[in-house]
Amino acid sequence: MSTGKRKEAQVWEVGAVLGELRGLGTRKNVEGMARFGIEATDVYGVSKPKLDGLAKKIGKNHELGLALWATGNHDAKILAGMICEAQKVTATQMEKWVRDFDNWDTCDGTCCHLFVFAAPAWLKAVSWTGRKQEFQKRAGFALGAYLAYRDKTAADAQFRTFLKMVEREADDDRNFVRKAVNWALRNIGKRNLRLNAAAIETGERLRKRESRAARWVAADALRELRSNAVQERLRRKKQNGKSARKK
Repeated sequence: MSTGKRKEAQVWEVGAVLGELRGLGTRKNVEGMARFGIEATDVYGVSKPKLDGLAKKIGKNHELGLALWATGNHDAKILAGMICEAQKVTATQMEKWVRDFDNWDTCDGTCCHLFVFAAPAWLKAVSWTGRKQEFQKRAGFALGAYLAYRDKTAADAQFRTFLKMVEREADDDRNFVRKAVNWALRNIGKRNLRLNAAAIETGERLRKRESRAARWVAADALRELRSNAVQERLRRKKQNGKSARKK
């Protein structure tokens, strides 16, 4: 039997985490982020793989995540979404954080790693699609896109309702909004054959609009949703579902 002492887990504090992030960041990454439209004033330029590694090293820590977000540093905010605990996320926290979204990376990363798993996810997704601010509105559609992929128990009716949000906001020609509207439309249409048909119907209506943004959203989505690859995958999914129910 080993007589060695068990190694105590490291206690992480905000200052130590910021120090780690500062050491992992590079000017090259900051410049690369800017080229991809990620604008941030306080940023170290930490790559996603290194953020993943640090998040794994720290583990889940909701209070630390809240404190990191409050620093306003871009990399710290992305990390905060990765280490916070979804079951502890409240509607109040989501409202506070969404107002801090200042680029698509913070928006999408937080929705992907944290918000999609939180209890208020559906409520906020629908609500935020009507926001005026670009990245708050994007958050609504990004969250809808992630829910289509992650929420395995949601009913078709919930996504049909969300398609109405897509149709309502498809004329918004701001780059980061229209791309998120398109993203939500595509992901909903790839959930199952029934929603694929509903999404295609939505796309066909948008394709006939005078709005350039709506026509772009429709054309890009319809091309994928009607593709042989998507149609074949959804048919297999339906068939596999029938086979599983027979067992």
